[in-house]
Amino acid sequence: MRAQFVVSEIGVGLRRNLTMTIAVVVSVALSLALAGASLLVRDQVDSMKGYWYDKVQVAVYLCNKGDAKTYASCAGGAATDQQKAQIKADLEKLPVVEKVIFENRQGAYQHWKEMNPDNPLAKVVGAEGLPESYQVKLKNPEQYDVIASAFAGKPGVQSVSDQRRILDNLFGLLNGLQTVAFGVMSLMVCVALLLIVNTVRVSAFSRRRETGIMRLVGASNFYVQMPFIAEAAFAALLGAGLASGLLLLGNVFVHSWLQQRVQFIHFIGLPEVMRVIPLLVVIGMAMAAVAAFFTLRKYLKV
Repeated sequence: MRAQFVVSEIGVGLRRNLTMTIAVVVSVALSLALAGASLLVRDQVDSMKGYWYDKVQVAVYLCNKGDAKTYASCAGGAATDQQKAQIKADLEKLPVVEKVIFENRQGAYQHWKEMNPDNPLAKVVGAEGLPESYQVKLKNPEQYDVIASAFAGKPGVQSVSDQRRILDNLFGLLNGLQTVAFGVMSLMVCVALLLIVNTVRVSAFSRRRETGIMRLVGASNFYVQMPFIAEAAFAALLGAGLASGLLLLGNVFVHSWLQQRVQFIHFIGLPEVMRVIPLLVVIGMAMAAVAAFFTLRKYLKV
């Protein structure tokens, strides 16, 4: 009987404050959708780091004929066979190095053409214009600085390049998007909380006669508060459901359209989204219930 009364009171409250309830649902949905998107972006960045950092190599470029005036370490011209052997031996001695592969000019030229198939310079620049290099696979890509500090400026070495720096720009962009999403989410959470508080106050004011009668007949504080708290939690549940639908729709968009056009990124899928959804539901309902509880304690003086 009590449960039936609470359910009926929830229906009455939602009907009386339909406009504000819709505003609560929409604001909660947007804030939770942004929260879920922020969490998924973090998972995406972690997934990409694990995938791409494992493929990162450090390139130790050797001096070429025309580098004498450009690089101080190449004052003697192209790297000699003795310098090449010494550089390779020094690389293999380092504990952070997993594998060292020599790439000659022809291999570098073929690789460059594969990376730049439409570049008009491919018809002008030949293999002789590109430097030889040692492609170094590290056990831990984060330890690039060990190679850079040990070989930058060494005789016979033109430069040391790390592919991780290129990837870091991409990850920095994604982290920036995550920060923006988190900031907008925080703003939307504040808006949702204010709407929940106002909705609960309006609902309590419109039913002040009923709550007064309930107090007179000896109803407990919990029994008086429960319909209002359940009403706010139900509105938050609807918002969480809408937010979950937006995330699922976003997942469909990513894998049906974006994945076909950005094939070098391995996007996270439905399992990651489904792990986030229950968290959003719990957060939304808890946020609404707590906001309603403290509002009622102040407004109803119970």
